[in-house]
Parts: sequence; structure tokens; C-alpha cells
Amino acid sequence: MSEKSPNPGKKKGDAAAPAVPQKPSANPRWLVPTMLTLMLVGLAWIVIYYLTSQNLGLPVPALENWNLLVGFVLIIAGFSLTTRWK
Repeated sequence: MSEKSPNPGKKKGDAAAPAVPQKPSANPRWLVPTMLTLMLVGLAWIVIYYLTSQNLGLPVPALENWNLLVGFVLIIAGFSLTTRWK
């Protein structure tokens, strides 16, 4: 029995055709606005907490000092999106 190869003109040991370099894909449209929004909202959260923690108790009074964590998490999420930026 003889095996039929999918490429009858090529021998079994021949190398495949060289890969053609592909053009790098562009950034998704949502990436930069989302990244900047997360970083700015996190910064605003922390600033509002510091400015109003004495009197008004904003942004979320029940969180007390955990408001700082919320702000930093938002900022870190924004910075983590920068790793996807091409």
C-alpha cells in the first residue's frame, strides 16, 4: 500500500514554507479610554476621601480607611491595562 500525501510534489522531509510576518494588530478602541478612566476615577476616589473624610464622610462612609484600598485597586486595574497597549 502506498500512502498518498496531501502535497504530492513535496517529499516527506521537505520543510514547510517560511512564515510570513504579520502586521501587529492595533489596540482595541476601548483600551485607552478604559485605562485612563480607571486611573482617574481611582485618583479622584482617594482625593475625595482625603478632602471629605473629616466632615462629609465621602465617598463611602461605611468603608472608612478601606476607601484608600478601593482607590488603589482602581488605579492598579488601570495600570494593568497598560500591559495590553501596543
